[in-house]
Amino acid sequence: MYRLTRIALFAAALPLAACSSLGGGEYGIGDYTLVRVHRVDVGDGGMSVVAPRPWNERRRSILFDDVREVEDWTLNGPLLDGISFVSGMKSGHYLIRQRRTADQQVPKFRGDMTPPEIAAMLESLYRVRGGAVDFKTLSLQPRAFLGANGFQLDYEHLDSDELWRKGRAVGAVINGRLYLILLDAARSHYYNATLPDFEAIVASAQLGR
Repeated sequence: MYRLTRIALFAAALPLAACSSLGGGEYGIGDYTLVRVHRVDVGDGGMSVVAPRPWNERRRSILFDDVREVEDWTLNGPLLDGISFVSGMKSGHYLIRQRRTADQQVPKFRGDMTPPEIAAMLESLYRVRGGAVDFKTLSLQPRAFLGANGFQLDYEHLDSDELWRKGRAVGAVINGRLYLILLDAARSHYYNATLPDFEAIVASAQLGR
């Protein structure tokens, strides 16, 4: 979920590829902080999870543009893989900050949105913010999440760097707020390599404050 400043991110990804699989350094590298294997709050604390191995938290969100309820992790660098958390976004809020005069707009989240409408909102996010030149929905199906009737969206997209990426989003609207965990990774190797971690993190998710 993450190809907006390709050259800068590629430079940031190089050291992570060497450290992430081993858990990184004591305090992470550069804009990254090590996430250890214990329960941690994500986003603004509205949700907590446990990762099955150390990941790296990026201090500033790439795709979601530093929205308070959003947090991004990566294992091997944001060009290769990433998990994003939306920890209870309120109705009427946007996943990104955008100018009202912009020609292309990502729709605001509404508390009564259906799973197909949320899927369409995420697609527009990738096209408008992520620069996807092609986006394909592979499946959209019901799935329990955080004790609620949620959904699972599987998709893939081609970005301007000519690399296909694949993703899975698991989420639910609870008391009018959006809770979401989203995996996005290079389709070749990295998606399948990080999917077990993603599923373990989803299974561990609990509502926070």
